[in-house]
Amino acid sequence: MVDRGLKYLVSEYETRTPSKYTAGSWKPFAKALRSADAVADDTSATKPEVAKAKTALMTAAEDLEAADEGTFQTITNNTFWNDTSGNPIYSQGGGVFKFGDTYYWYGVHYTGAELYRANPTRKYDGNVSFVSIPVYSSKDLVNWKFENRIATRSTPIQNGATLGQAGWVGRLGVSYNENTGKYVLATQAYVGGGHGVLLLQGDSPTDTFDYGYFQTQITNSPTTGTGDQTVFTDDNGKDYLIFSNREGRSRGFVAKFRESDSLRIEPGVEIRRGAGREGNAMFKLDGKYYHAASDLHGWNTSVNYVNESTSSNVQGSYSSEYVLPGTEMDYSHVTQTGFFVTVKGTKQNTVIYAGDRWADFAWNGIGYNQWVPITKSGARPQFHSVSQWQFNVTTGEWRVGQANNHILNPDIQADRIIVSSVRGWRNLGGSVTNVNGGVNGSRFALQVSNSGGVEQRIESVPAGTYALSLHARGSAGQVVITGANGSQRTLGIPSSSGWTKRELTGIALPSGAATVTVRASGSGGVTVDQLSLVKTSADAPSGQRYEAETAPAQCQGTIDSNQAGYSGSGFCNGTAAAGAFAQFTVTSAAAGSATVGVRFANGATDGTRPANLIVNGSTVGTVSFESTGAWTTWSTKTVTIPLNGGSNTIRLDPTTAAGLPNVDYLDVGAATG
Repeated sequence: MVDRGLKYLVSEYETRTPSKYTAGSWKPFAKALRSADAVADDTSATKPEVAKAKTALMTAAEDLEAADEGTFQTITNNTFWNDTSGNPIYSQGGGVFKFGDTYYWYGVHYTGAELYRANPTRKYDGNVSFVSIPVYSSKDLVNWKFENRIATRSTPIQNGATLGQAGWVGRLGVSYNENTGKYVLATQAYVGGGHGVLLLQGDSPTDTFDYGYFQTQITNSPTTGTGDQTVFTDDNGKDYLIFSNREGRSRGFVAKFRESDSLRIEPGVEIRRGAGREGNAMFKLDGKYYHAASDLHGWNTSVNYVNESTSSNVQGSYSSEYVLPGTEMDYSHVTQTGFFVTVKGTKQNTVIYAGDRWADFAWNGIGYNQWVPITKSGARPQFHSVSQWQFNVTTGEWRVGQANNHILNPDIQADRIIVSSVRGWRNLGGSVTNVNGGVNGSRFALQVSNSGGVEQRIESVPAGTYALSLHARGSAGQVVITGANGSQRTLGIPSSSGWTKRELTGIALPSGAATVTVRASGSGGVTVDQLSLVKTSADAPSGQRYEAETAPAQCQGTIDSNQAGYSGSGFCNGTAAAGAFAQFTVTSAAAGSATVGVRFANGATDGTRPANLIVNGSTVGTVSFESTGAWTTWSTKTVTIPLNGGSNTIRLDPTTAAGLPNVDYLDVGAATG
């Protein structure tokens, strides 16, 4: 037989280059690729042979190890996301799944997503008409390429019906079946008057999927269909449906996909019972399973409620429910539980929480998809509510972004109704409420009156210089920022009949806690919105910075300054040729291993630009400079190299005719060991 999925995978993996990976991981991958290619061309190959070749190829691809330490990429929340072609990403209620060495993001495109993105100043009740199920691919979990619409309104399902005739489609995930070589999508659906789990299947992650089965009842669930659901794949490759019962949603289940073909959901094992929950999802971190869910009130924001496993069995016993630390102050970054992605990096494991923000439909903030890191340093996982952060998918490391807003619930969107105690803000007397009508057409703003006030204690900020800003209207008031050392700066708010932006810059804060206090100056009410506390001073390098335009650095090309965002007076624009190097001379106080950060921009359409990394005349590795999307978008590639005590040369020597990316500078940390 000829399997279009295997042919697709072979053609996709033939684009990989050995210089980007370690020799030890490349050898088995190359062998699996050759074998898969032979099977793909063999018209007499059996279905089991095709499935075996496909599975072996994906396994070898997943085991590929990068030759360098990757690049930090920036994730910015509270905005509408686009794919790599600049088109809107429409993906609700889905999941991200890693097949081979690539992440695939599946979700639903609803009509309401288009309406709200075009005009996010109102709510579009009930606009959840199904459009399609798009799939996007990424290597770094930040830059997403649109691949295909794997299902549309015209996709045939049971009894001659089409997906467009379904009353509801949503809450989906995809698994891979090793026995059939099929990728199986499981989604909630209301079809022909009945609720159930609709199963579609395709031959590749980006294939056009076909009808598989419609299962109305999962054994042990008291209702047909599911309440909410996601797909979880364990470390051993076994796939599970995580779901609640449809009516009441008071019971949580873990049910295994049938191993033979993944086209049936086996009996569910109940792991929780109590209050109604939705957004059921699961992640695994440090050997424990965590079931997370949100309050039951229609896609609105909520803390995350967690049950953690008390055994090594995903279908075993679980603890009683607790609130995931870090989700309390702003209701999980103003989201509902969506899904989780676990990244096992070379230096640490990090879970990405992917929150949904689409309260049937929206008007609870800008952007549908809000992603934040979850880590575990103590007994329980910690949710880090950040508006901007940087992530390295190779090492698993993350760090707070330069433009992160350290104030939580700054747009007063977390509370879904009018309240007298606003989420994340502690009342200090007087009258406090959220009011309808925020700045720029947002839903809510914060109002304090009768000499009242509120405060928010920020647990920790890094030392540096900050800017405080907000929009205000109404009577006079003030905002005070207090540092961990007791220092204070005050931003006065004059009375104003309309929304006016107020800003205070040059605020020096030490590391540690900080407190933001908003007060009304008298009996009148001051209304504020879009509060922001952002660090404006750049982080100091951990070691020494060496600019590409400053001698004794050498640039086989020109020193240019025509692309914004560079440091110093310019950057190295290397000649488009193999061997057109950039070289730095650096000094190390001692011999040992040092961490080096190469700041670069690659806006080329021809993709990655690889280079040999040569230290003191010896090649110590390779560096792959991926596309940053634009020549004005700068990123940092981090590598570890050996240094001698005293003077050293570090050369980036391109291996293709495209040459190097634009190189801004080198940050060299202190050598250790």
